[in-house]
Amino acid sequence: MLSEWTAECCLDAPVLVVPWSNQGAGNLANSGSGTRFIDLRANPYDVAELPEAEQNPCLARALRSLNATRSPFLTAKCDAWRLAVSDAEPGADGEHREKLEALRLELMLPEEESGFGFASYIDLLWRERSVFASAHQQQDRLDRLVRRAQRLAHAEAALEFVLRPALLDLYAPLEGFSVTVYLTALGPEPEIARRRWELAMEDVVSLLRSKELEVTRGSATIDAVDADPVRVSPLGSSEGGPQVDGQVPKDWGE
Repeated sequence: MLSEWTAECCLDAPVLVVPWSNQGAGNLANSGSGTRFIDLRANPYDVAELPEAEQNPCLARALRSLNATRSPFLTAKCDAWRLAVSDAEPGADGEHREKLEALRLELMLPEEESGFGFASYIDLLWRERSVFASAHQQQDRLDRLVRRAQRLAHAEAALEFVLRPALLDLYAPLEGFSVTVYLTALGPEPEIARRRWELAMEDVVSLLRSKELEVTRGSATIDAVDADPVRVSPLGSSEGGPQVDGQVPKDWGE
């Protein structure tokens, strides 16, 4: 499997804010239509409220596993969509065609094997507070995950992790980093591409649920009710607060 990770942690990088809601969609934030954050660790059966999961059972299974009791993560957002080259197909547009072509070249697939694709993303937050707040610790873990993913037998799939800043306020305000997991698979037909994505997703979730990534026994977690606030100091340091190469987003802690 083609696998890599990148970081988007500059001062103007987008920040994942949890909980979130889509206030611009006609006040649908509380309608159960998938336009708000749903805490699947606290309410696992609420996965049925996510239209993306309802339409993609494999994504629903991934979300249940990634939010399970012993999982090192909680999920914040997700989506899944089709990609196509032909204008007559759903999901076809200029941007998608360019992405399909670029990915086909990276995967070194013949054109007849890459006319369609299926893609997804899941935003993850590391539950262990010391990991959530540390870009360095997350980078070390992403290095290991990428190396292991590269050995997976999915020649038609690509995996990308993107490290981003995150602001979390479930029980207390916390600042740290999130990881977005992008997974794309290609195929000669839509259903083949989708099936390849499903098989790749199962193996990626297994990697993410590796025992060595589980929360260290006795460690504080970001989803604990008694979590204490962690704020970044003006000098860019804190009790486990987030730093990227000594840089702290200028608007954090304001």
